[in-house]
Amino acid sequence: MVGLAADWLTSAANTNMFTYEIAPVFVLLEYVTLRKMREMIGWPGGCGDGIFSPGGAISNMYAMLIARFKMFPEVKEKGMAAIPRLVAFTSEHSHFSVKKGAAALGIGTDSVILIRCDERGKMIPSDLERRILEAKQKGFVPFLVSATAGTTVYGAFDPLIAIADICKKYKIWMHVDGAWGGGLLMSRKHKWKLNGVERANSVTWNPHKMMGVPLQCSALLVREEGLMQSCNQMHASYLFQQDKHYDLSYDTGDKALQCGRHVDVFKLWLMWRAKGTTGFEAQIDKCLELAEYLYNKIKNREGYEMVFDGKPQHTNVCFWYIPPSLRGMEDNEERMSRLMKVAPVIKARMMEYGTTMVSYQPLGDKVNFFRMVISNPAATHQDIDFLIDEIERLGQDL
Repeated sequence: MVGLAADWLTSAANTNMFTYEIAPVFVLLEYVTLRKMREMIGWPGGCGDGIFSPGGAISNMYAMLIARFKMFPEVKEKGMAAIPRLVAFTSEHSHFSVKKGAAALGIGTDSVILIRCDERGKMIPSDLERRILEAKQKGFVPFLVSATAGTTVYGAFDPLIAIADICKKYKIWMHVDGAWGGGLLMSRKHKWKLNGVERANSVTWNPHKMMGVPLQCSALLVREEGLMQSCNQMHASYLFQQDKHYDLSYDTGDKALQCGRHVDVFKLWLMWRAKGTTGFEAQIDKCLELAEYLYNKIKNREGYEMVFDGKPQHTNVCFWYIPPSLRGMEDNEERMSRLMKVAPVIKARMMEYGTTMVSYQPLGDKVNFFRMVISNPAATHQDIDFLIDEIERLGQDL
């Protein structure tokens, strides 16, 4: 409700974020909120820079853009033809936006090297180092490693300390895509999962995901101050006059890719003021507790198989529902091809009945499985119980 009220006020003000003079309060709120987020990452005194962008995909692209500029500043004027062949590294379970950013920036999707993951979906650091050395031997220049804190499907957290050590060794920009998992920094119980994030050069964090802030609200945080400005500024004299009567660092528009930029900070700031860090912590802890409740209910229940062993690290609970007709079958190709069709049919029935909706997908050699993700703190144990009963009701005859 607080976020919704803030959204109404933001729309009523209907202003832009490019200069201090037309959005003074919102610019200052963005300044203090981003600094607080950087403090929570662990950067001393909240040092650095940042911006709210139109979503995690754009935040990740900003990170790639800034990492490239840091290594080859001349690319801004001369373009990709003036620099060597760049390569970036990310896990095979990472978000598609890393490749999309490479395509948009002219780096190319072939220049994004996917690193193998373990059975829980975490990047394998030894494979990262091997692929970096391979790329260097071919004459390519590694410029970015994008680690993931909370992968889309498994909710896995890459081993950030080991990755940071490798990035330091080879002098590569380390980005952490914490769009989904960044909110866990609010939780004393769960923030250990992001140990090492303070060593990153940049971090994506989406309060519109785990923290429940109304869409859109995504932040890109950068450890080095001034770099984002140098990378993106164009010195448009009709907006960013150098002889204004106030501190020009509050004219944030020249460090953004956009000119027109929506006010995304006010709803986050007002919610944070209303509920405090402990309020966000309570709702995040509750969602993780509900995910564990679901996992404990189905891990040994007839008709359910977990996609991986052990309790989930985030609120992603991945499982197969095995209908009665498949339960006695041996694990062969025919069983897999039939199991592949189960989740899509159940989901279609869920939508037709209008009772619930749970995502599914294949991954690697695993056929379609359900991915239940809990991010709504209003959810209850009764909702989880209903979900299990509903899946069984809709899939009994398959």
